[in-house]
Amino acid sequence: MTIRQQVHKRRRWLRWLNIILVIYLVVGVALFWFQDRILFHPEVLQPGKSYEFPEPVKETNLPVDEGSNINVVQFLTRDSLPKGVVLYFQGNQKNISRYAAYAPAFTKSGYEVWMVDYPGFGKSTGTLTEQKLYEDAMQLYLLALSKFPSNRIVLYGKSFGTGIASWLGAKKTCEQIILETPYYSMTSLVQHYLPIYPVKTFLKYSLPVYKYLSLANAPVTIFQGNADDVIPYNNAHRLTEVMHPKDRFITIEKGGHNNLHDFPVFRRALDSLLNSRR
Repeated sequence: MTIRQQVHKRRRWLRWLNIILVIYLVVGVALFWFQDRILFHPEVLQPGKSYEFPEPVKETNLPVDEGSNINVVQFLTRDSLPKGVVLYFQGNQKNISRYAAYAPAFTKSGYEVWMVDYPGFGKSTGTLTEQKLYEDAMQLYLLALSKFPSNRIVLYGKSFGTGIASWLGAKKTCEQIILETPYYSMTSLVQHYLPIYPVKTFLKYSLPVYKYLSLANAPVTIFQGNADDVIPYNNAHRLTEVMHPKDRFITIEKGGHNNLHDFPVFRRALDSLLNSRR
């Protein structure tokens, strides 16, 4: 190969390297600016529109400030004296209407279920940030505390909501913490999907579940399917490293991300948790 050919080859490789670098940077910038659209898929409802749920429900609005409102739907029991309340922190899809179907799993055991929409979801308003998610969760807890003692409050997180439920469990006392399809941290989960990017430097939502569970003030139960195609089983299982001796990690064989309620082993375990005090 002549010197001219070597120079030409080197220039060609440098050209391709520059193209790859530009693509890498453009995609990285897009990921930073559009991460909220990638992570969250809300469905907004007009303030005057009413939910239509078969359960007896009560809708409550908590005004935080002029531009922020927390919309809460309280699924009530038919018992005159409810056993307690489940504060349900949902996933990243649509609004409360997507998760309302899970309420009977709790109300049949005598627990009210209070579901809250995140800012920009359903009828909740405000700017969506990690800190705002925590602040709204605290407001929901304080509302529950006005009706129930802390040892009658169950914190339940599903998918994205596991980070919020575990944070609240590290800050306040409660009866128990139940997490369905959790992640080790949002940073580690996104890093799984984007291994070539420095996720930690640009992701606005860290949600370190592992950190909060190590500080939890109540027993913790985790449900995770080993066929989950959204949150890898290994990512969730890492949480066992920080769990306390009395905590439980329950693997649902062949369970996916959104179908754990279809498995008898899940339903039996959940019923046991709600019908026996630990």
